[in-house]
Amino acid sequence: MNKKYKLQYLPLFKEDLEQTVLYISDVLQNPQSAEKLLDDVEDAIKKRLQFPLAFEPYHSARQRKHKYYKIQVRNFYVFYVVIDDVMEVRRFIYSKRDIDSILP
Repeated sequence: MNKKYKLQYLPLFKEDLEQTVLYISDVLQNPQSAEKLLDDVEDAIKKRLQFPLAFEPYHSARQRKHKYYKIQVRNFYVFYVVIDDVMEVRRFIYSKRDIDSILP
């Protein structure tokens, strides 16, 4: 039987995502693309919630208490950790950024 995981979002993830969506919608003037990105992110997270540990952890030079995992959604990464029975979604980062300097 599959273990059931709870989903939790950190405020920082929500802030990252909101800033990105506002940028696409307002600055790039493409609200349809922003809405589609939101839908894609939500779908990818819900799909991963079924088996959050079945994927290779994100490789980093930095030692962390909990292993980070990533989900690629278009040109972005959703980063999460698994703590007991909780999939904690922590960051939403553009893939071309220096990720190791951003992740705690």
